[in-house]
Amino acid sequence: MYLKDINYDIGFTRTRIPRPQILHKSVGCARPMAPITCSHRRCPCKMSSAPWKESIGLAPSLKSRTELLDSLSMDDFWTEVESIKQSSDSEPEEGNALDAKTPEEGEAEAEWLQDTGLSDLISDHSSDGDNAALLSTLTKTQTAAVQRRLDSYSRSRRKKSKQPVRDVRDVFGAAASGEILSETEESVQDLTEQSSRIIYNTSGEEELGGFTSPPRVPGKEELFNTDVAYSEQAAVVPKGRLQREPRRIREDYSLPKLKIPKGRLGVTRIGDMSPQDMKKIPTLALIELTALCDILDLDLKRNKAVKRKAAENRLFGVPLSVLLENDQKIIPNTRVPLILQALLSCLEKKGLDTEGILRISGSQARIKSLQQKLESDFYAGLFSWEEVHQNDVSGILKRFIRELPMPLLTAEYISAFASVQHIPDLKQRLQALNLLVLILPEVNRNALKALLEFLRKVAVQEKSNKMNLWNISTVMAPNLFMHKAVPTKIPEGQEKQLAEGAADIVRMMIHYQDLLWTVSSFLVAQVRKLNENNTRKYQFYDRRIRNLLRKMHTDKDKTEKNQAEPSKMVKIQASLYLKDSLEVHLDNGTKAADVLKEFKKNLCQNDWNLVSTVGLLKCNGSIDFSDLVLYEVGGNINERCLDPDTYLLDLYNINPNGEWIIKQNPPSPPAL
Repeated sequence: MYLKDINYDIGFTRTRIPRPQILHKSVGCARPMAPITCSHRRCPCKMSSAPWKESIGLAPSLKSRTELLDSLSMDDFWTEVESIKQSSDSEPEEGNALDAKTPEEGEAEAEWLQDTGLSDLISDHSSDGDNAALLSTLTKTQTAAVQRRLDSYSRSRRKKSKQPVRDVRDVFGAAASGEILSETEESVQDLTEQSSRIIYNTSGEEELGGFTSPPRVPGKEELFNTDVAYSEQAAVVPKGRLQREPRRIREDYSLPKLKIPKGRLGVTRIGDMSPQDMKKIPTLALIELTALCDILDLDLKRNKAVKRKAAENRLFGVPLSVLLENDQKIIPNTRVPLILQALLSCLEKKGLDTEGILRISGSQARIKSLQQKLESDFYAGLFSWEEVHQNDVSGILKRFIRELPMPLLTAEYISAFASVQHIPDLKQRLQALNLLVLILPEVNRNALKALLEFLRKVAVQEKSNKMNLWNISTVMAPNLFMHKAVPTKIPEGQEKQLAEGAADIVRMMIHYQDLLWTVSSFLVAQVRKLNENNTRKYQFYDRRIRNLLRKMHTDKDKTEKNQAEPSKMVKIQASLYLKDSLEVHLDNGTKAADVLKEFKKNLCQNDWNLVSTVGLLKCNGSIDFSDLVLYEVGGNINERCLDPDTYLLDLYNINPNGEWIIKQNPPSPPAL
């Protein structure tokens, strides 16, 4: 059964291949990823069908509660698909979607290089120095990923008899086309030995690696390593060491607890980095995602996204970027569209205790009327949420997500999100999801974060609303992965498998969202190196001159390091509150939290000359230190909010030219 046939039943009419699409090399054919749709006449949601029961193993002899749940757990998914179909039947087809075309040979590579900021490597008027700073930050596996795309692009150009393109040896120096790849493969054994004490302890049990080594113990906390690039972790796994987990749906309580071990530099969240540095993250994350897919023997295929004309409404069918731009004129610094904030806020206040809040569909007539009232009255401030049925609000929330001109997960990456289900290891699935979240545009990422935070609150109130984590995931998966802008084909017989996989991806995003919104330590290190290289205006020269300059620079660094011992006495600025700097003596145990504690102690004792304490005073006259944080500013980073557990001496050694400033965290924009 093909999705084109399915789409006809639910109002979708066009078939296209989304971007990017992941292919399994071992199979040699495309594995469909998203969106997932179903015809109500032909889908497995007809629970009374005996043959279908037998096909999924639902026999009367089932005794295990887990087996029973596994065989019945997709009811909510197919019910939601039917509800979406019913709501779509009455809506006129827009007919403004443009079919995407499969790119010609070489186009996908050129587009990938464009998205990673490396398009100058294939430009006729480019210089090596244009991309040197970025290339110098890449790991071996990331460099190999770039090399593969350049090789593929060069071969396609030669086949078309176009002007010769630069050989990859001109970009990467002495290494020939296959030398970097072979060097990476040959170094796997060395990396395995060097990383064994990081990834595996002497007993062979999993310590910090992103792999499934011994069988998981339910309830035991496992570590999720972000210090080493994910692709490098995958490259050093010994053959046969990785256990392939069965993809059978399990109880929510069987999900392992994962913890990011705090290194000496602390953990960095997405909101901790400055906008200037965050702009560099998607490029690095895309290169790393591609490198990870290469190591896992998956091809990341990228096709052009479908363009759809946005509706002329003010709220529904409007791009998130346009909504946010309009909302920021009303409330500056707004990060999530106000209509989405209002819907989530209404449900949080009154809907968390409503039984089946996301599962039970509201009245379609009331939902349509509610949408019309919101369009006319929301921005005028005339709309009242008091008399609105909570199930109608949840229905309008799901409709808002579905009617976005482009999917919340974006047309470019919705298929990649869905294809994560094909990665056998749990931690590697989460690594891919983490990278995909970082690649998303900021407005999509913030909106997704607000939605996932709400869904987690629904799961917490399971006793009241009868919605566990799996129920929530099966209901929300069709709304996130079914979209008119990105129809695709699903081979006959794989509907249930792909639907379960999509729901499992949503479940992982809800359950592990704190992990997914973390900027991995290796990416932060790459940003630092990129900033350093841009500051130095690092350029490629002739090979002999380049090696000579590198040697001179290394010798100079060694001389300066031997002559000047790093000072352990530093000054910390708090210009909003103090006229003088705070002098702090650093040792191996000094943390950011210790500095803030010292600042609080001395400020309470009035030991310093204060500028103003107005911003720190509570209503009762006491000083509020809850919003005070320590920032790292300058040097090889633009600005970064420090984790309280950051060891400052280690940070000083990594960024000696940076400054530390005590600031008050800006309050989040008020929600409607």
